[in-house]
Amino acid sequence: MTKLNITGVKPGSTSLKLTAGTVTKNVPVTVKSRNLLSYGPAEGNGLTATVNSDGSLHITGTASKQWAGVAWMFPCPVQGNVTLRTPTSITGLSVNVKFLDAKGGLLGSQLVSGKSAAVPANTVSLRFEILSTEATPTLKDGDIRVQLESGDTGHDWMRPDNTSLRGGGAVN
Repeated sequence: MTKLNITGVKPGSTSLKLTAGTVTKNVPVTVKSRNLLSYGPAEGNGLTATVNSDGSLHITGTASKQWAGVAWMFPCPVQGNVTLRTPTSITGLSVNVKFLDAKGGLLGSQLVSGKSAAVPANTVSLRFEILSTEATPTLKDGDIRVQLESGDTGHDWMRPDNTSLRGGGAVN
């Protein structure tokens, strides 16, 4: 049996037209984003996150203290190696992803921007956090693009498939 691999350039729905002899079949195809994050509106610890029309996050406010901010928790979509990148960032804020077990316990160490790591065994969910790094937090008002993807190599930023997940406050 022959295997056919198709890589989509943009997320969305389309169809694939297959012809064998005189038989033609249209097969529906859904292209998913390579960005594995899920996020949406969030508010907590003095910061507010909203989703821009392009899928990036707009962050406003002043964090209540260092290592406080906003977070989103969602099911872990992959196993293997993952890479976290922040093509656009906001000075004074850091991003990380934490790997959680079925009881919400931390597995391994957190993944920070610019790094790759293996998803630990028994990972059930991920917690994506945007936290203030400043000892005395200052007002933020900017856009940020963050991407978590499979593998050890970063690619151009893509909007995540889910940008409607409600988030909340986070303290590290």
